[in-house]
Amino acid sequence: MIELDPDALHRLVQRATGHLPTSVVPLRGGVSGRRYLRVVTPAGTAVAMFAPSGAWVGAAGGGAPPGGGAPPRWPFLEVHALLRERGVRVPALLAEDCERGLLLLEDLGDRTLAALVEREPGLRAEVYSLAVRDLARAQRALAALPPGSIVDSCALDATLLRWELDHFRAWALDARGRRLGDAARAELDAVSDRLARRIAAWPRGFVHRDYQSRNLMVVDAPGGGLEIAWLDFQDALLGPRVYDLVTLLNDSVQDLDRPFVEARLDEYAAAAALDRRARAALGSEFDVVTVQRKLKDAGRFVFLDRIGADPGYLRYVEPALAAARAALARLGDDEDMRALARLIAPA
Repeated sequence: MIELDPDALHRLVQRATGHLPTSVVPLRGGVSGRRYLRVVTPAGTAVAMFAPSGAWVGAAGGGAPPGGGAPPRWPFLEVHALLRERGVRVPALLAEDCERGLLLLEDLGDRTLAALVEREPGLRAEVYSLAVRDLARAQRALAALPPGSIVDSCALDATLLRWELDHFRAWALDARGRRLGDAARAELDAVSDRLARRIAAWPRGFVHRDYQSRNLMVVDAPGGGLEIAWLDFQDALLGPRVYDLVTLLNDSVQDLDRPFVEARLDEYAAAAALDRRARAALGSEFDVVTVQRKLKDAGRFVFLDRIGADPGYLRYVEPALAAARAALARLGDDEDMRALARLIAPA
């Protein structure tokens, strides 16, 4: 495990800016092993990302290289370069020292989409509209990936999707004393397997995988107005077109009503040039993936509480389950969805 070396950080900052830091302030991060620090110098501010040994490995990455040495570049950097090349706004890379687990990035401030809509709720529709249209544009730009792209090395396939559903059962049911009987458990296994294979069979494209309000910055656009900048994209992989839409519009930390969600889906469809039939298919796919993703989220939130990573996530279990139940109700014509609604009732 690499320990943060303050001297190495100071050298990196000096190399990038010509100045030594006057202060280094920890920033609130997520539950990953990565740490973020705001570095202040006479030239301005930057954000240092520290990734201990192994933390460079995202969902799209493999293990550490043979011999245990640090890789020459991280998956984060490959995805970062790809996004910049395709016109997606991401923090500029100022300097890197992968051997010591350090990157220095442009400081985009503290105005996440989540923070902005909390302070200025009147801007909610505008910034969510920006986010769905930016996603549609990025998906077009990323439709063809370069040969050997790390994004192309991992996918939301049936195995991963099924594992996530099993994660729900293990933590949102079994670990909370709501274990199913043998017959119900076998039925849940069968339905989960069919749901995972159903989603995995759809066409795949670039998926950020955590395209939600805390990972999107709202920044000033060069020509005026606002634009969206992406964070935390190192786990990018291949998956269905609606996956990031589900993550954004069924974000458990936000309370977005159904008319608001439908309006954003309409805007995405217009930006993606979908006709009426394709828009209807989009809505159905959105609900199916909502079921899978929000059940996974419910299990994940319990898991994070049980391992002591962040007990604050426990309050999002019920919103995640509510989103899954609402989607199941809209899919009531589907026999598997009716069965799943009944099977998850103990949660």
